[in-house]
Amino acid sequence: MPVVPKSTPVEGESLLTPAVGVGATGAYPDAALSAQVAARASQGPEIDPEVAYRLLTPAICGRHPELALQWLLEVGLLDLLLPELVATVALSQEGGRRHKDVWEHTKAVVRQAVPRPEVRWAAVLHDIGKVPTRRFVGPGKVTFHGHAEEGARMFRRGPAQRIAFPAEVAARVEVLILHHLRPGQYDGAWTDSAVRRFAGEMAPFLRDLLDLSRADVTSRRPGRRRRCLAQISALGRRIRAIQEADARVPPLPAGLGNHLMAELGLPPGRHIGELRDRLQALCEAGELAGGEEPAYYLEAVRARGLAESLVIVPPRPPRDPASALAAGSGAA
Repeated sequence: MPVVPKSTPVEGESLLTPAVGVGATGAYPDAALSAQVAARASQGPEIDPEVAYRLLTPAICGRHPELALQWLLEVGLLDLLLPELVATVALSQEGGRRHKDVWEHTKAVVRQAVPRPEVRWAAVLHDIGKVPTRRFVGPGKVTFHGHAEEGARMFRRGPAQRIAFPAEVAARVEVLILHHLRPGQYDGAWTDSAVRRFAGEMAPFLRDLLDLSRADVTSRRPGRRRRCLAQISALGRRIRAIQEADARVPPLPAGLGNHLMAELGLPPGRHIGELRDRLQALCEAGELAGGEEPAYYLEAVRARGLAESLVIVPPRPPRDPASALAAGSGAA
């Protein structure tokens, strides 16, 4: 049998380069060039994974990524590189509603996504798990339970094998696919602990995840769209507020001055306030923890010698009223 030669990196570039132009300008190549690409794509050439990433990334990060994806579909290149995505074409999300086609939804999400590679790639692939998880549960009712988890597995086994994503990009895209539904589940009723836990788990990916979640809102009902976007923004604000509150140094405990005087044998006076100021400065510098028990700060004073350089000025004793009256009478 004759051996069909594999495509070279140069050929792979010639096949994919037009997609970069489509993504940048929104204009398709002339019909003759598209026909040539389609003819070669139909022969099933193997495209170098590094070339695929290097050219597909600017294509989907341009101003018209949805048109770049559509062109890649029409000429058959998407069948070679992302068959999981091709399977979403005409996959209905809701009975009788064509605009809920997963492919059309995906293109809208990609178009709305911020043009960072990780976010755009996650937008392209976030719903591929809907194909194997779709279930019809009644008239016009479709479910996709577990599609985020399945999509992350499919990404790892398929697209990540055919396209040479840098390791860090691949890891971030997989996480974004896996968790893309979570910000949309926020309803304002989450406790501070739940918000703090979500933010902590998603910390390295939080900005990308919130941006992907915003892009995933494609409802044609303006009221619903506004509500969904407002909830995601509210989640972002609440995370920032909790993080700012958590970052504040807790105050020194009440009664610390009395404790320091009793344990160190210091008289009352302005020097006690100065000692407290020294302790607070160390807390703000991160050298001491805030909000601890008085014994913790007493130990810090002793270990660091904070009281050794204090100028101790005890308060003046109160004047005896009878003495003051006698002194006033004598002056008269």
